[in-house]
Amino acid sequence: MTLTLPEVSDELRARLVDGLARVEALIESRIDHDDPFIAEANVHLLRAGGKRFRPMLTILASELGDGVSDAVVTAAAAVELTHLASLYHDDVMDEAELRRGTPTANTAYGNSTAILVGDLLFGHASALVAELGPEAVRIQAETFIRLCTGQIRDDRQAPEGTGESPGDYYLRVLEDKTGVLIATSARFGAMFGGCSDDVVETMRVYGERLGMAFQLADDLIDIESSAEELGKTPGTDLREGKRTLAVLRALESTDPADRHLQALLRSDLSADDAHVAEALELLRAHPALEQARAETRAVGAEAQDALGSLPDSEAKAALLALATSVTDRAS
Repeated sequence: MTLTLPEVSDELRARLVDGLARVEALIESRIDHDDPFIAEANVHLLRAGGKRFRPMLTILASELGDGVSDAVVTAAAAVELTHLASLYHDDVMDEAELRRGTPTANTAYGNSTAILVGDLLFGHASALVAELGPEAVRIQAETFIRLCTGQIRDDRQAPEGTGESPGDYYLRVLEDKTGVLIATSARFGAMFGGCSDDVVETMRVYGERLGMAFQLADDLIDIESSAEELGKTPGTDLREGKRTLAVLRALESTDPADRHLQALLRSDLSADDAHVAEALELLRAHPALEQARAETRAVGAEAQDALGSLPDSEAKAALLALATSVTDRAS
């Protein structure tokens, strides 16, 4: 499933497409290297495709102010490089073999090279942000800290004795793991588009909720979709032992009828396709799935509500439509 640009005028669409082309060209020029092997590894995931969701959001947010500028393009390139760098590391941690239909860098070059290329791309992102001034550097550092914090927490179960349910803990993890970089994408667009501090903060809040909704929708798609719709086998999260929101809500159930499903969800499903298929079938019929879908819509609505203080404009309408399109993927 792909995420398309929301309905916008031909003029705005042309500015977004042109801005993204400038971002792509800047990234390509910055990560080129005189060592052919390093150059190839640097562009491995970039040329595998992707939605370019984060830089598109940066450019769209800039339309709330003065629109695309060199600084906006630089900021958009920095957030996309940060995202790409994190994917190199994610694939090593997950022992993933494919990304966007292409062998992962760890498959193609080995874990050590994949980790180092991720580090190298983080370095390029930092160099770009440094061109934008000390406040941008501070925001990027804060973003990186929260990205790592979210990933560390995502690899652990919810701590006991806090009074927080595992499902609510997972939502908090997503604020850091996924929400913060999308928040920074929107924030940078408003900042370098010349918007007021109030609008910049509005876009930070919008972006964080949008990022959470984006991940929650992805989680649901992995449960609900067929192999034909996904382009890959569904239930990847179950096989990897990742407990996403619908799974956590099902595990919270006290209904004795759910014990078999709960036992399946707590078992090792990494090499048992039959049990994965059974767990998916039971989850699809369980109220926890609709609960997770409702929570996804609620988070998307929070993103839209954050825009309430903005005056009406085509850019605002596009941002509202973007939040709808993110959550509608899992409807």
